[in-house]
Amino acid sequence: MIAYFYSMARGKSLVVSFKSNHQHQGMLLPPDLSELVAVNHPVRVVSDILDKVDIGQLMQQYKPGGASNYHPRMLLKVLVFAYINNIYSSRKIEEALHQNINFMWLSGMSKPDHNTINRFRGKRLQQSLQPIFTQVVLLLCEEGVLSLKELYTDGTKIEANANRYTFVWGNSIKSNKAKMQQQLNELWKYAQSIAAAELDDDHDPSGFDKIDSEKIEQTIATINEALKDKPIDKKIRQKLSYAKRNWPSALARYAEQESIIGDNRSSYSKTDEDATFMRMKEDHMKNGQLKPAYNLQISTNNQYIVNYSLHQNTTDTGTLRQHLNIFRRQYGKMPSNITADAGYGSEQNYQWLEKKRITAYVKYNYFDRDQHEKSRNEKPYGVDKLTYDQEKDRYICPSGKTMKNIGSYNRLTKAGFKQTLTRYRAAKCNGCPLRSECHGQEGNRIIEVNHNLNRLKRQVEKRLKTKRG
Repeated sequence: MIAYFYSMARGKSLVVSFKSNHQHQGMLLPPDLSELVAVNHPVRVVSDILDKVDIGQLMQQYKPGGASNYHPRMLLKVLVFAYINNIYSSRKIEEALHQNINFMWLSGMSKPDHNTINRFRGKRLQQSLQPIFTQVVLLLCEEGVLSLKELYTDGTKIEANANRYTFVWGNSIKSNKAKMQQQLNELWKYAQSIAAAELDDDHDPSGFDKIDSEKIEQTIATINEALKDKPIDKKIRQKLSYAKRNWPSALARYAEQESIIGDNRSSYSKTDEDATFMRMKEDHMKNGQLKPAYNLQISTNNQYIVNYSLHQNTTDTGTLRQHLNIFRRQYGKMPSNITADAGYGSEQNYQWLEKKRITAYVKYNYFDRDQHEKSRNEKPYGVDKLTYDQEKDRYICPSGKTMKNIGSYNRLTKAGFKQTLTRYRAAKCNGCPLRSECHGQEGNRIIEVNHNLNRLKRQVEKRLKTKRG
């Protein structure tokens, strides 16, 4: 011990003392890392929970033979604990395994490098993560921490790690194909005006439902053969030459791009074909720029995530059914009820939830607006303000006249859902003092009503206005 003496008045002195420093002193017995980790530290919770999880599916990712591997349960614990602490970089995780007591204890002093960590989470864990996640949720459910009967669902868009300036748009493909077919028709008509007898009607592009590279090649070959020895405009010859060289390959490329886009989205990024261009909430440039992204859907209970799914849909409306079907595959049942915002409030979703006997606490568009008297009265003669006589299937117009049913028709939404709309027509609108305020149509007023959607919306509104709602 080093001591310093200070003289004081009247001959007294005080001593300043310091604790001994054993930096270079060896230990007779090495310390147990477990003694250095607090009893209630979150790292112990992670370890205990993941010790109870069946990782059989993850173990199947390993092939027998060769060099030994780090145990997947240890790597899984390290990854989960790193993510809890907002550490996502494989190099940062590698560093923590060398420096952080909690990581050292969790890994048993094993030190996998960043390449090993990346291979594990990028290849081996990819197909096994959701089953492991499901087991953890079920463990929490058994402990009474959460319930699978009630879900609270919302979505957020995550920007993809892709080039935002290299994209393919479905509408551009359709537009280019339409222009190509129009020009092909014009070339065919030109050939007919010069050599109609030498053209095979089977290759007439006006009869094509859709064009492909094979049809283009055959039609252009037929036109070229018919005009081979004819004196024709130089520009037509150049256009035929260009079409022969470029159109078949362009159509083949369009067909490949359309197969990537599929039926449920309108675009994709060339550097990440699974990413769809979406409008993001974070718009730093304030120009509404679309960015390659994914639509992540999350359901929670008691603030714990119990279900997640990734989608290519640009809106939340079309994700709900697939999201809940994933929930059913994971847990073998559907929830009893679901709460979500107006982004999910469509006729298709309401009807599907009703069919599955899931109670929907899901708003529809304008629900909040309809709760305020001022907003409700903005359109005093709107369709929703008209009186409906269900028994006689007719509406009463603002002036008290009958609006008769004049027929129904079906239409498909963008999602492919069939809606039924019924039309009602008023009588003798001419001369009515309310006409200018009631409608601006020519002749008598005609309204279109979706009775099924109105029924579903009334149910939802009534449910949301209850104490529980």
